[in-house]
This record gives sequence, structure tokens and C-alpha cells, in this order.
Amino acid sequence: MGGVPGVEAADVLVIGGGVSGTNAVRMAMGMEAKVTVLDRSLDRLRELDMQFGPTLNTIYSTVDAVERYALNADLVIGAVLVPGAAAPKLLTADTVRRMRRGAVVVDIAIDQGGCFETSRPTTHDDPTYIVDEVVHYCVTNMPAAVARSSTAALNNATLPYALALADKGYRQALRDDAGLRGGLSVVTGAVTHGAVAEALGLPLADVDEVLG
Repeated sequence: MGGVPGVEAADVLVIGGGVSGTNAVRMAMGMEAKVTVLDRSLDRLRELDMQFGPTLNTIYSTVDAVERYALNADLVIGAVLVPGAAAPKLLTADTVRRMRRGAVVVDIAIDQGGCFETSRPTTHDDPTYIVDEVVHYCVTNMPAAVARSSTAALNNATLPYALALADKGYRQALRDDAGLRGGLSVVTGAVTHGAVAEALGLPLADVDEVLG
């Protein structure tokens, strides 16, 4: 990734500056690659710029930007998440066809349908396939590769919610915690999450009215 004296470092493109994207940036920069991150939030791009400094190239995400930087990349990491909805297809099959031969694409969003048009789910036993001489890594449930660490991290994040649900019951716990309420998708048969309702073509119910 970082090359050796006299050899150019790899170009890495990270699409999405959330938790997964930020950690992808950290790893790639730690390996001394040249890294560009795309995101549609200027606030998030400012945060990443402050966190990583001028060695990280922060670019506002547009269709043209995705294509431009992907065509020059040795590695493209798709880290796009739309909560409750399928991931948008940001890297087209035509762009993949025109990428560098031997380039690699990693679709972290594959559990939400993938953010590349050429993505299809793979497994840890058979993780890669090739389309137009571009290597695709689209393993579902990627954290399972480090099961102990990922389970501990997930438990740390979810245990407070589980305890609140157990102690208060789901209605009161949801009323008391806006974050927990924002993650609610369906309750008593009513769809309360906008992205889920749109994806399924169902009416959106007001969560406060449903909870009473």
C-alpha cells in the first residue's frame, strides 16, 4: 500500500465517511497509502480533515467525483450506509469496466445490498471474484472474521439499550431515549422508520402516536 523507495504508493478511495469509512481511512493512511474520502456531509468532511490533517484528501461526493477518483484508484472501499434502506449503487458497472486492471473493490455495504453495481455477496470461505479484471471483495458480515472483538464491541454498544428495555419495558424505554426511538422500524404492525416505509412501499406511522 505504501510502496517502497522508488515505487509509488497506492491510491485508495473511501466512499462514505462514517464509522466504517473512518476506520478504513485510518488503516489505509497507517499503511502510507494516498487516501481520498468522499462524503455528502460537509460537516463530516471538516471533522475528517481536522482528525487526519492535510494528508487526507476530503472531497464532496458527486457522481462525477466517484467516477473520477475510482478510475485512478488501486483500491475502492464502499462504506455507504442509509439506515433502514438499501445502499445506493454509487459505483457503476461501466466505471468498474474502466478501472485499472488488478484494482480491488471492497463493498462494506453488501449487507444492505451493496453500493457497487457489480457487487454480489461472498463468504469468508470464498471471499473474492473478478469482474472486468477488477477484484471484488463482498463478504457479508465482515466483522465475523474477528468474532471475539466484534462481539465484545457490539455488546458494549447495545447493552445499555437492552438493560433499559428490560427495566422499563419497550414503550417507556423508547419514550425516554431519542436514540433508541430513532432506531425503531416496526411496532405493533406499524412502520415507524421513513427509509423502511419507503423501501417497502408502506405508509409511515408517527412513532409518538403509536407509542401513545
